[in-house]
Amino acid sequence: MNATHLDRTFEHTTLGSTGQQVGRLGVSASYGVPAKAVERAFDAGVNYFYWGSMRRAQFAQAIRNLSAQRDRLVLVIQSYSRIAGLMSWSLERALRELRLDRADVLLLGLWGKPVPERILNAARRLKERGLVRFVAISSHNRPLIGRWVSSGEFDVIHFRYNAIHNGAESDIFPRLPRQNGPGMVCYTATSWKQLMDPKRVPKGEKVPTAGDCYRFVLTRPEIDVCITGPANAAQMDHAVEALRKGPMSDDELAWMRKGGPSHLWQGAVRDCGIGIPACAICGAGVTDPRSILGFCLPPPTRYSCASFHSSYQAIWMASSLP
Repeated sequence: MNATHLDRTFEHTTLGSTGQQVGRLGVSASYGVPAKAVERAFDAGVNYFYWGSMRRAQFAQAIRNLSAQRDRLVLVIQSYSRIAGLMSWSLERALRELRLDRADVLLLGLWGKPVPERILNAARRLKERGLVRFVAISSHNRPLIGRWVSSGEFDVIHFRYNAIHNGAESDIFPRLPRQNGPGMVCYTATSWKQLMDPKRVPKGEKVPTAGDCYRFVLTRPEIDVCITGPANAAQMDHAVEALRKGPMSDDELAWMRKGGPSHLWQGAVRDCGIGIPACAICGAGVTDPRSILGFCLPPPTRYSCASFHSSYQAIWMASSLP
């Protein structure tokens, strides 16, 4: 555990060695939460705002409305760009839309392999220009993340962790330095709502809520922030209320795990052997050319695998090209 985490509460902490004070719930721009709900959550201490893949007007409005309190706001802007020369353009475009002069965190999105030096240099130049304060990385490659947390190469790391995908417990958490480690931010706490699906919960067991999933994640002392994806005001309020309930008991953690790596899940998700998820339908993994950006998520039932792959390809193209 980082020394900076000694003053941690369940609701607030310091983001690794960055010195940034953060609420332990983060909010994604992608799902449609209205501006007023974001502002209400901010008043409750939620201040880690993730301007990611799908950028909604209401979320942008909330950030603009909160700009008078910029010193309390921690803004994350994500870039999927694999073209170093376009990273500045992408970041500055986002800042113009939000009417801000800098981001707190530049997130290099979804890297399943070591980041090329040209990309790292582009990120460093943005720090030198004062457009970002910290550089973050996101990945599904747990062994690679384990190396990053040990090396101190990045200020913040975004990674997947939930009751289904709990490999971070063996591949990442043991490698965290006791002091001056990166900020650790978790996403997909509900496993794309699979943990909340009554059909996938063992018979006779209570069905978890999104709030239960967030509490499961945040009970881990290694995790600073859990990203939420509310689509409406009620979901935002539910997430904030869950935070107030505090950490899960041992019995609650055991209950959540019953709906995690049980036989009900094994047909939906498998591991391709190096910490990268592989699609159980097509088998695509990090080395498979069918796997866009080096990963493949289990497709929801309403999508074919091909359409799910294509949606991520479209996101990458939209983030990388003018």
